[in-house]
Amino acid sequence: MEVITGAIGSLLPKLGNLLKKEYNIQKRVRGEILFLKAELESMETALVKISEAPIDQPPDTQVKLWARDVRELSYELEDNIDKFMVRIDDPTNPHSFMGFIYQCLSLLTKANNRHKIGSEVKGIKNRIQEVSERRRRYRVDNIVAQPLGPITIDSLRLAALYTKTTELIGTDEKSQDIIKERLMVADDESNKQMKIVSIVGFGGLGKTALANVVYKKLRENFDCGAFVSVSHNPIMVKIFKDLLSQLGNKNCDNINDEGRLIMEIRELLEIKRYIIVIDDIWDIRVWERIKRALIENEYGSIIITTTRILDVAKQVGGDYKLRPLSSVDSRRLFNQRIFGVEERCPPSQRALDISEKILRKCGGVPLAIITIASMLASKKEEECTHQYWSRVYESMGSGLENSSDALKDMRKILSVSYYDLPPHLKTCLLYLSSYPEDYEIEINELIWRWVGEGFIRDEQGKSLYEVGEDYFHELINKSLIQPHHIDVGNKAKSCRIHDMVLDLITFLSNEENFLTLVGGQQHVLTPSKIRRLSFHTSKKEDVRQPSNMSLSHVRSVIVFNQAFSPLIEISGFPVLRVLDISDCKQIKNQHCKDICSLSHLRYLRLHGTSITKIPMEIGNLRFLQVLDISRTKIVKQLPSTFSQLTKLVLLNMLNSIVCEAPRWMSSLLSLSSLSITLGTLRDEYIQVLGSISSLSDLCIHVENPTQGRNKRLVIDRASKFLCLKRFTIRSRHSEMDLLFAHGAMEKLQKIELQLGPFRTTEFADFDFGIENLSSLEYVSNGMVYYEEQRQQALDAAIQKALHMNPNKPKMIRPKVTMQINSYSFEQFSVQILRETFSPVPFHTKRNQCLQITGK
Repeated sequence: MEVITGAIGSLLPKLGNLLKKEYNIQKRVRGEILFLKAELESMETALVKISEAPIDQPPDTQVKLWARDVRELSYELEDNIDKFMVRIDDPTNPHSFMGFIYQCLSLLTKANNRHKIGSEVKGIKNRIQEVSERRRRYRVDNIVAQPLGPITIDSLRLAALYTKTTELIGTDEKSQDIIKERLMVADDESNKQMKIVSIVGFGGLGKTALANVVYKKLRENFDCGAFVSVSHNPIMVKIFKDLLSQLGNKNCDNINDEGRLIMEIRELLEIKRYIIVIDDIWDIRVWERIKRALIENEYGSIIITTTRILDVAKQVGGDYKLRPLSSVDSRRLFNQRIFGVEERCPPSQRALDISEKILRKCGGVPLAIITIASMLASKKEEECTHQYWSRVYESMGSGLENSSDALKDMRKILSVSYYDLPPHLKTCLLYLSSYPEDYEIEINELIWRWVGEGFIRDEQGKSLYEVGEDYFHELINKSLIQPHHIDVGNKAKSCRIHDMVLDLITFLSNEENFLTLVGGQQHVLTPSKIRRLSFHTSKKEDVRQPSNMSLSHVRSVIVFNQAFSPLIEISGFPVLRVLDISDCKQIKNQHCKDICSLSHLRYLRLHGTSITKIPMEIGNLRFLQVLDISRTKIVKQLPSTFSQLTKLVLLNMLNSIVCEAPRWMSSLLSLSSLSITLGTLRDEYIQVLGSISSLSDLCIHVENPTQGRNKRLVIDRASKFLCLKRFTIRSRHSEMDLLFAHGAMEKLQKIELQLGPFRTTEFADFDFGIENLSSLEYVSNGMVYYEEQRQQALDAAIQKALHMNPNKPKMIRPKVTMQINSYSFEQFSVQILRETFSPVPFHTKRNQCLQITGK
């Protein structure tokens, strides 16, 4: 929601908290805070209203400027309140002697801080009053949208209906697929039933054109037919009148009652075989209203719908996922649009090479190919063709304001999906503009960044991560991001964003000053106030700071180039909330100590850096929610000040420090996701981990087997784990030595075993007590033995336990990845693994050539 309302969403609860008694705010200041809270609530409502204006009818410039000022003001106020909260909350232990001294000294400091917050609130109150006055002056609450001009979204979309059939490359094959496989099945009984196909896909993929081709091919076989477009803001009476008119009733102009129009349509269709296309459905409720008019007779009628939203397609029925054009069809369409024939190629080798890059960026989307090819057609015969084509290629995906009219028209079409999103999803989508082009985005990493940025709101009964998963699935559902790697549980593990969507959100991000890119295709660092920085470069000249640019307002720094070196002083980011410098080998202990002075940090990712220890100053980061120190070189135990990170939600320490599960971990009351490496698995460690009250996702990597133990550790109701839903245990050397007793982990839904391969076993059986996990839904069995008979016994034992479990969970056999020296292979067959690697000694060391992990 931040892109629309700035920081108001997170600011309002903070203003409310300031009014609590413990902060002892002066009476006069309390009154001014109440005034600010009321004004900001009113402004938030106005900002949401402005954001809902259709893209073809945007608010005027004055209103946009007012909205920008409100957002900037909300950021400043939140920064000031956070500074106050850092100063006023003293974490020092009050029971120690030094704690007593610090408390005495802080009394004067706190009084001074309260005076400061009073002065700052008074100054911001004056500015709020100025903004409120401009709101009345510009009549923000009576927004009259101004049309952009003669080109509208509908006129751009409907052009697909009038495209020559010969120009619809790749459509003929897809239309035949729909007709033969979905609609005209050679079965007498089936031919009497009504059939529905719902074409679903990304904006600009050619859904309308495909539906129109199918409609024209089949129309003559039916008594009557109609093709109506619903679009984003449908007028239902007009749609029903349009249907009636096309179906043969020309005398419906004077009927304006929806119910009567539905009755007229039903009567007309009752004894007729009809084919109807309902194009561009955005809301399932609209379809339900239209469906009432489409009587289901036994004449073999056909309904075809199109939508961008997967859920809508599934609820309508017969969903057909439209795929992008192949590389061959993309080239055919490109050549035909420029040269008039498919066989003719660009005039030079350089132009041909550039055209290949352009087609890759278009990603098989017909709208993108037609749009760009139409631009290039004007320069196809000149000597400077390749130079012009290069400039066009550079402008694609850059989101630059001075792009061609054709690119702007394409943005309009895609932006309909963006403006259909609720405010919080708009913010989450714009955040993807921070990623480089063609980047495979890990879902886990993305959601935790959203958490750190404060984009995810609390929902009753769900963790922040689970709410983030809902956000992500909704963006997939809207066809705005593309799932990439799908795991064996049919869940997306990573995603990509189409270049044309990236162009749109980069443009919108620039327009709203949401994020600034350094490197890549943009000439950036132009705004005087920067809120977010994303580094795609390591070049010093790209990172040079202009004299007019301040970094004091930067809230987020993300680095995507592993060669990046810390060219800008950490102290230059006093209100930084998100810092991701993963895989930057130049980051060492001194940098880590400097980072610990950033008291506003919510998200810190040091994965793959060269740090060897966590400093005592880590306790300064009392707002920290996400900390990732995996794959670092840390060898010392975590300092005791770690226990001060009471707001920590995620902690990832895999492939880094080997921990001893210190007892202070149970004081991390907000921790919901923990990934930890243990030397061995001990009962006292299990008790500590089980006592972390909010823990819902636990991953344990065990380095070594426990010597001399021939009985498994028992986890029962006393072990707690009250909120745990996902549990992963990994080891190359230690078997599964846990036994779940009745009442253990009552909320556990998924367990992953990533263990082995093993030559022998320390235990007499494979009784893990899986049948006692009452909420279990999946077991991912990646436990491997070299001996085939033992492997079969393991699989049979797990299957038996699953059968005994009243919840009837499923077993998943994960893909096994084997790394030998620098080569990687993926196998599904444990038999192949066993035969190939049986000579390898049981105790394979970490740095030897063989590594086996579950994926």
